[in-house]
Amino acid sequence: MRGVDPAWLPDEVFRPIGTRRTLIRGSGPLVETVYGEVAAACARYGGGVSREPGSYDLLLELTADDGSESFTYARGDGLTTVTASGARGLLYGFFHVVRLGEDAFLPEPTRETHEPAVGLRMLDHWDNVAVHPVMGQVERGYAGGSLFWQDGRARGDLERVAAYGRLLASCGINAVAVNNVNVHAAEARLLTDRIGEVAELARVFRAYGIRTHLSVTFAAPVVLGGLSSADPLDPGVRAWWAEATARVYEAIPDFGGYVVKADSEGQPGPFAYGRSHADGANLLAAALEPYGGTVHWRAFVYDHHQDWRDRTTDRARAAYDHFTPLDGEFAANAVLQVKHGPMDFQVREPVSPLIGAMPGTRLAVELQATQEYTGQQRHVCWLGPMWSEVLRFEQEEGSSVGELARGGLVAVSNVGDDPFWTGHPLAQANLYTFGRLAWRPDADALEILDEWIRLTFGAAPAAGVRAVLAGSWRTYEKYTAPLGVGFMVQPGHHYGPSVDGYEYSPWGTYHFADRDGVGVDRSVASGTGFAGQYGKRWAEVYETVASCPDELLLFFHHVPYGRELKSGKTVIQHIYDTHFEGVDEVEEARRVWGSLAGLVDPVRHARVAELFEEQLRGAREWRDQINSYFLRKSGVPDERGRIIH
Repeated sequence: MRGVDPAWLPDEVFRPIGTRRTLIRGSGPLVETVYGEVAAACARYGGGVSREPGSYDLLLELTADDGSESFTYARGDGLTTVTASGARGLLYGFFHVVRLGEDAFLPEPTRETHEPAVGLRMLDHWDNVAVHPVMGQVERGYAGGSLFWQDGRARGDLERVAAYGRLLASCGINAVAVNNVNVHAAEARLLTDRIGEVAELARVFRAYGIRTHLSVTFAAPVVLGGLSSADPLDPGVRAWWAEATARVYEAIPDFGGYVVKADSEGQPGPFAYGRSHADGANLLAAALEPYGGTVHWRAFVYDHHQDWRDRTTDRARAAYDHFTPLDGEFAANAVLQVKHGPMDFQVREPVSPLIGAMPGTRLAVELQATQEYTGQQRHVCWLGPMWSEVLRFEQEEGSSVGELARGGLVAVSNVGDDPFWTGHPLAQANLYTFGRLAWRPDADALEILDEWIRLTFGAAPAAGVRAVLAGSWRTYEKYTAPLGVGFMVQPGHHYGPSVDGYEYSPWGTYHFADRDGVGVDRSVASGTGFAGQYGKRWAEVYETVASCPDELLLFFHHVPYGRELKSGKTVIQHIYDTHFEGVDEVEEARRVWGSLAGLVDPVRHARVAELFEEQLRGAREWRDQINSYFLRKSGVPDERGRIIH
């Protein structure tokens, strides 16, 4: 698409296909999508594409259309083939050949079958139809306005939506929710009189195998239907949802389902009627069930009016306490959507104990591609290593998070109408990495990064781009909140340091630093008991200071500043050292990026270079505020004699 950054699909990556002769067999909308992609490549590079047998180098064949997403890739005797029994599988097989490039046509014979490990791989857009006075066009959006909505209506730029759908399909994403989970008045109406606008988006996404979902308010029968109640056990309420859902499927026959945030941060929910979250989710599940739809019910439920003086109430406990008693009560087409950590997408927190604690319930694991607490797409912070750690984490031996996510993997989108899609051009790596990890959660994240770099930049700058990105998450961790304690951010917008910004607030996000120590006691023996929500294996690890991993020590324990870590350093010296190291690493990354001038598109290079100046300024501010705060609290100087402002 002219004027839009091609991200990881520049024309050049299609050259190996475009110079060859391709035979395409099969019919249907997604086969036409594949045909159009190949035809465009051949028009650029001189190859040919046909539907009639003849001489060809590449065969792309749909053998049936059973809905499968798997495909078989094979080569040998001068022929490369992709065969699939489902149209989505053929689309994904085509993009597999694109990723392989010339290697897809090597003479050595091979045969591989590829199938996604996770059935639903979804992006949630927190996009507002009308600009919100506090959260703007996109809540937690750091890449401009919405791709879908503008001035309270649907945008007319469906060509850009199509370009976006193409990017998502190429990395394996198959579902999108198109509006904010905090459903305001304009978003609520998308369910009823404005469903036609959603249908237009669904039509565009359908061409790339992507099903469209909608966030809805639990109070819709009251807000939209004029009913006096939204009680999930009220027959009138159930009838209203059934009728509303039938109209949705009339407009969008392949509609994916609803996303719901209820009884959370002021959103309405079943608690108002003395009902459970299972009652609420099952109400919507029943309305969706005749059409094969799914309700994604978010588990982000906690007390956000907490007394900061009360150390017994623990926000980290909330999801487990609310939902584990309901295991087995949710309908088969209800998915409980659980944030990967128990707090709120911090740069470091433990895996939520709720994942794996509800064997009778389908769980989806929610990640955050938009960098709310990781630099807001002004700082380089590639999240692949964090996500990989989460997805490989075994709550009990043999059961990884990736395997337990039977309801899917979901990420909060980091995309907007910015020319580079993600604001920071290097933040595109997070979107791509999520899609590829959602397809195969046990994949090597660094191999995915290398794949993205090769597709996006080519070979010449690859080593430098890798050096900038590969360790950027741990660099960001070093110069922000230490040892898993989290937050310490400016209230509201969450950008930049404010050590006590939330310390005396009702949000339950405390570090409890005093003159003697820092951290939250979440042990069973003397604290909130959160550590006991894990199975025996991890409960024992997290319970004591001696066994707790250093990187999570302050999440689970309140310790003296002089406490020696497993690294051999004291807590206070670790804080000083890592904050100086983090700034040094940003300076080095900036230098490396500068050395790539001439090897990277000049517009992209200039945008990243400009953002590195802001990242370095921010890293220094974090270093100076965190180190000064803890010097004053502890009274312990830096053993290396550095100046701490």
